[in-house]
Amino acid sequence: MKHTAARTRRAVIRATTSPRTVPASASHGPGRGGRGAPIWARANGAVLSVTTRLKEGLEEAARRPDRGDISTTTVIIWVAAVTGAVLIAGTIAVVIGKYNGKLSGL
Repeated sequence: MKHTAARTRRAVIRATTSPRTVPASASHGPGRGGRGAPIWARANGAVLSVTTRLKEGLEEAARRPDRGDISTTTVIIWVAAVTGAVLIAGTIAVVIGKYNGKLSGL
């Protein structure tokens, strides 16, 4: 399994573009100019930033395979804690809503 994952990482890293700056007025899409040029430049910039971030993440994963991923137990504990907090807050809201008129004289 590790061999396949490493091969996939290498293929993705090779497929990414080299980081380069694209002027805001450059057009790399259909029409080669006009009103759509800034849109294509922004889209290319967004794709470049996403691929660069993906490449950096894959390089970090290859360099440090044990990144301290969250365990299943931790996720279960967090979900239980958040669910409990929501239930308590909901109960308080229902009680305040039910007795709102009676509590106003206190």
